[in-house]
Amino acid sequence: MMNEKDLEEYHNIGKAIKHSEKYNYINGKQITDHGTGTRVYEIKNDRLPSVTTILGATKNQEFIKKWKAKVGDAEADRIKNLSSKRGTSMHKFLESYIQGIGYDDLTGLGQEAKTMAEKIIEVGLTPVQEYYGSEITLHYPGLYAGSTDLVCLHNDMETIVDFKQSNRPKREEWVEDYYLQIAAYAMAHDFYYGSNIQQGVIMVCTPDLYYQEFKTQGADLRAWKHKFLKRLDMYHELKFDEKEIMKQGDLQTLLKEMTDERKT
Repeated sequence: MMNEKDLEEYHNIGKAIKHSEKYNYINGKQITDHGTGTRVYEIKNDRLPSVTTILGATKNQEFIKKWKAKVGDAEADRIKNLSSKRGTSMHKFLESYIQGIGYDDLTGLGQEAKTMAEKIIEVGLTPVQEYYGSEITLHYPGLYAGSTDLVCLHNDMETIVDFKQSNRPKREEWVEDYYLQIAAYAMAHDFYYGSNIQQGVIMVCTPDLYYQEFKTQGADLRAWKHKFLKRLDMYHELKFDEKEIMKQGDLQTLLKEMTDERKT
């Protein structure tokens, strides 16, 4: 933990963010399903697949296969593990800053993650007027669940924010799954809390402090929601037998509603 002086210096990076209790968030428990080895959430006696599990199971694996073939399995695992640890540390710094509780990691990797978090605070969080929840569990009953980094008021729009670390700058076409995550969280938030999430913002920083921002709103956000529902439909076709294809009626209704909405 930081001492008071360090915490004060840390908060001088950006303005303190006001916390609003507009939404009363519920907690979910994240576990590993030993039958499938996948990440699931237990929420109100419901066991739901995570958004990242759904996207991971339904994405095109060709790029990853080619990359692993190029660098080798051992190097691919090293890069993946390093990125995961750096990303986890960066998220802890950001969560602690937002909640005003202070956090430090004195390892070399931790200090690298800290400077990345500071860049996001300095540039990305400036338009945030207040936040409703940080590192919260969201779920669409009977369909899916996940954890989002930040729900806030961003430039007067209720917004889902996701923080990402990257080893190099991203092209727009490389972040499709990031948009799908944002869309899934927005749908879940709107359904369960009766909100109107207007925007998704993805804040990306590299170890050499190159900052990028990807935004989706309006018709574009609706299109990503529709694409996520198609991936969700694909996931259930892959993972469940006919008895469990569950609530397919619910899912097909959602798909139809989303399609009709895009036509209007």
